Amino acid sequence: MEASLFDYDLPEELIAQEPIEPRDHARMLVLHRATGDVEHRHFYNLPEYLHAGDTLVLNDTRVSAWRLWGHKATGGRVEILLMRLLDGERWQALLRPARRLPEGTRVQIDAEPSVGSLTAVVEARLEDGTRLVRILADQPLESILPKVGRVPLPPYIRRDLPDPERYQTVLARQPGSAAAPTAGLHFTPQLLETLRQQGVQIATITLHISLDTFRPLKSESVEEHKMHGEWYSISPEAAAVINRTSGRIVAVGTTSVRTLESAAVGKRRVQAQTDETRLYITPGYQFQVVDGLITNFHMPRTTMLVLVSAFAGRECVLRAYHEAVRRRYRFLSFGDAMLILS
Repeated sequence: MEASLFDYDLPEELIAQEPIEPRDHARMLVLHRATGDVEHRHFYNLPEYLHAGDTLVLNDTRVSAWRLWGHKATGGRVEILLMRLLDGERWQALLRPARRLPEGTRVQIDAEPSVGSLTAVVEARLEDGTRLVRILADQPLESILPKVGRVPLPPYIRRDLPDPERYQTVLARQPGSAAAPTAGLHFTPQLLETLRQQGVQIATITLHISLDTFRPLKSESVEEHKMHGEWYSISPEAAAVINRTSGRIVAVGTTSVRTLESAAVGKRRVQAQTDETRLYITPGYQFQVVDGLITNFHMPRTTMLVLVSAFAGRECVLRAYHEAVRRRYRFLSFGDAMLILS
C-alpha cells in the first residue's frame, strides 16, 4: 500500500499551539464506523456516547523525558533529549549535533551554581540511532532535572507551556515516556467520575511512548516501515476489568490500542503481562479487543493515521479529516478529539 494514500492537506494554522482550558472543552468529532456519519460535539459530551458495561482503557504513562543544553570542552553547543531512564544514571538520549559527539564525549550541562556540577558522558550508540548517556551529578537527578531542563514538546509546538503538567494526563503515574498519550489529555477527574457513576469501567494500562511513534513513514510502501520496540504492561487487575466487559472496550489513544492488541489472547480478552511490542497495525488487520477509539487528529503519513485508518477504514477516516479541516478543528497533540464507535 502506498504511503501517499495517507496524505491530506493540513494547514499550518490548524496545528494547535496550546491546550484548551478546561481540558474537556476541546471539540470532538464523532465518527460512526458503520455508516461514516459524523457529529460535531465537545469532549464533555463523551458520557452521552458511553454506557453502563462499557470499559474505557487509558494509558497511565508519564512523560519523564527532559531537554537539556550544554557545551563540550571545545565550547561547541550541544542539545540533549533524555528520553528514557535505563538505570540510576544512564539514559537513552538523542543528541544534537550527533555526528560530532562520539563515544567518550563529555558535555557540561548549563545549570545554576546552586545545582553543582552536571555532566553528560556519551557511552555508546544504540541500534536505533539514539545514544546511551550517563548523567553525573552532585545532587539527586530527580531534584535537579526540573531546575535545568524542559519537558520536551513536539517540534511543531513552538510555545513553552507555563505549566509543564498540562502536557501530562490526569492519570499519568508511571514515568518512562518521551511524549504524552495525547488522547488522554482531554480527560478531567470530574469527567472520569461522571463516567464511573453511570457504570463505565475505567482500566489503566501502561505503554511508554518512544519518539519512533511519531516518525513519519520513510518509505513509499506502508508495509516497509519498521517499528522499534516500546515497553508495555497490563496488570492482572486491569486485565480482569477488561476481560469482564459486557459492553464495548473503548481504547483512549493509539498507544492503548497497540497495548491491548499486543496482549490479546482471544476475542475481547487480554493477558496480564509486561513485554515489548513492535506491533504495527495497518489496513487489513483484524482487531481482537478494541471496539471503539478516542484519538486526536494525526499528521499525514504517520503510523497513527495508518492505525486509525485500519480501525475505521481509510476513505471514511480521510473524509472525516477533510471535514475537520473544513470546520477548522485543531490538530495534533494539543488539538481536538475524535471518537470512533460502531
